Amino acid sequence: MAENEDGQEKTEEATPRRKQDAAEKGQIVRSRELTTLAMLFIAAAGLLILGPALLEGLADQVRIAMTLDPKNIIDPGQMPVVLGQALVDILLLLAPFLGLMLVIALFAPLALGGWTFTFEFKWDRLDPIQGVSRLFSWQSLMELFKALIKFLVVGGVAIVLLWRGEEELMHLGREPLLPALAHTASTLGWTFLILTLPMLLIAGVDVPFQLLSYFRNLRMTKKEVNDEAKDSEGKPEVKGRIRRLQMEAARRRMMDKVPTADVIVTNPTHYAVALQYQPATMKAPVIVALGVEQVALRIRELGTRYKIPRVDSPLLARALYYNGALDKPIPNSLYVAVAQVLSYVYRLRRDGEFYNAPIIMRDVPVPPELRTQ
Repeated sequence: MAENEDGQEKTEEATPRRKQDAAEKGQIVRSRELTTLAMLFIAAAGLLILGPALLEGLADQVRIAMTLDPKNIIDPGQMPVVLGQALVDILLLLAPFLGLMLVIALFAPLALGGWTFTFEFKWDRLDPIQGVSRLFSWQSLMELFKALIKFLVVGGVAIVLLWRGEEELMHLGREPLLPALAHTASTLGWTFLILTLPMLLIAGVDVPFQLLSYFRNLRMTKKEVNDEAKDSEGKPEVKGRIRRLQMEAARRRMMDKVPTADVIVTNPTHYAVALQYQPATMKAPVIVALGVEQVALRIRELGTRYKIPRVDSPLLARALYYNGALDKPIPNSLYVAVAQVLSYVYRLRRDGEFYNAPIIMRDVPVPPELRTQ
């Protein structure tokens, strides 16, 4: 089991933040064998599809280059022009095949780890002691083992192919030029395609190894996981202060809505619930503010300042406080009780009456299951 510098075992899987930090530092999953397999397979397919036309085009370029114009022989300054044009023509001829190989070389690594761009000079790479330790590391030994296996397997398959195709290869020299070129392209394409089979086996072993090695190197100790959680979520005292600030902000927003209330139901001293009801836009009265003790006192003070009727109904006030929610309609079972309170308040307003003293309504119908002491 891997250990960190403190001697603690790295038993925990890497967190998303650890993986993101590793990717930003260029530590991503890479499999050279997978990229080699992809390029070898595409090269084989390209030779089988484009090979005959490609080799015929190269033969044409050779024939054109070998056809000398008398003025080019007399004027040495024409030779660079001729050679430059021949080079451009050959590059244009090879462009589809080379472009295809370039695309595969760029996009094949995306199959595992994607792209990453980092520009950071690491001085520890110049440390000879660390260089020797990396040379004899478990991963370096595995890379050496893979290289030997790849050399033996691919080399063995290549030798078998040359041995079995010796007669066919020797026969190419007796064929006409154009058929020989097409035959050569086909032979190269099928050879590359057969060579992908052992590479498929090697990549099938290398990809799981690279994934295992990557996640093994990113493992964390329990202390590292806890430290990261603290850094991400914040220390308890900081979180507590943030929570208090959030509660204070929410309380201020709630108090700003008290002047919009139609009635304030109180306990009369310990509880206060401010209700708003607009028949044109609301299906039921909505609780715009509620609280106990000091918060209730503040709600009552604002109600007095803005001349909002106050109703003392202990059972209803407690039922609304414990069963209602801020900025939500009142519970269905309290519709009748609240309707009686609002109808009485509206009647006072219609008659032009207002009482600075609270209105006492102790007999509103609060369901027994919502009554609290």
